[in-house]
Amino acid sequence: MKKIAVFASGSGSNFQAIAVAAQAGILSAEISLLVCDKPGAFAVDRADMLGIPVLVISPKSYPSKAAYEEEILQKLISLDVEMIVLAGYMRLIGPTLLEAYEGKIVNIHPSLLPAFPGKDAIGQALAAGIETTGVTIHYVDEGMDTGPIIASASVRVEAGETRESLQKKIQRIEHSLYPEVLEKLLNGEGEVLQWERSVH
Repeated sequence: MKKIAVFASGSGSNFQAIAVAAQAGILSAEISLLVCDKPGAFAVDRADMLGIPVLVISPKSYPSKAAYEEEILQKLISLDVEMIVLAGYMRLIGPTLLEAYEGKIVNIHPSLLPAFPGKDAIGQALAAGIETTGVTIHYVDEGMDTGPIIASASVRVEAGETRESLQKKIQRIEHSLYPEVLEKLLNGEGEVLQWERSVH
């Protein structure tokens, strides 16, 4: 069973979905560690409730990004972590981790990339007035949400949609899609997968 580390900065709802799937045997992986760069984030509380070890590590405590990531890397190595899963981690991954885990870092983003990369993708979609947005799971490279796409699913943007209602629809897809895609990746099914799901 492969060991995974999940990185999160906020509430950790995707982290919890992944961890629950693993603990239920739906995802054939061990969640060895939650890495959180925001002390006090609710993701840490979720990890505590699920009995998952946590590394809370603030970049401000380190002289450089490389030093910060080296500390994380040493912890991952000590736990024999084989894959990094980003779940609302609000920092670009730097060369230290990219080189150590080349092709083994994945991220989930609340839009149909390449549309609306970066922060506040839901707000960007609403401001653009589009009819369809969605969720994308992709490999991580040095850019911001620019890595090769693994899977995606579409979500309809209804008339009068609010940020809260659209976020809920997107999260429903994320919480089922992410563990499903991770299971396929762990089983060596790394080809591009396209989901034709729509949520109304």
